[in-house]
Amino acid sequence: MAEIVLEDETQPETRAAILEGLVAYNAEQTGQGFGPPRNIALALKHPETGSTIGGLTARVGFGRMFIELLFVPESLRGQRLGEKLMGEAEALARQMGCMGIWLDTFSFQAPGFYKKLGYAEFGALSDYPPGFTRYFLHKSLD
Repeated sequence: MAEIVLEDETQPETRAAILEGLVAYNAEQTGQGFGPPRNIALALKHPETGSTIGGLTARVGFGRMFIELLFVPESLRGQRLGEKLMGEAEALARQMGCMGIWLDTFSFQAPGFYKKLGYAEFGALSDYPPGFTRYFLHKSLD
């Protein structure tokens, strides 16, 4: 029998072992060689310092892109940077042969922004965090 051990911070070898086992199992079940998910980032860089000040991270797997994080600093909002980041992500997803993109957002974040970009809600989790809703959205790519 195996022992369950809490790691307050996930160790790289732990994640690698879990991912390797899951990728092998998924390939066996689906008969498709999707391989491990691919992680990408579109960084917003400060023009003078070159430091990252925002951007988008995503994971590509099973023919879809998952937008993990999207952040535009308040001082840069209203300049359509979020829309540009999403457009770049969609272009990359198409180049990678993805059939769609999915993401989640909270009611206090930007569900209307994503819906304006053509994303449709496919699920919601009420009272998460308490008093708010977490929405799950998807957009098919042609």
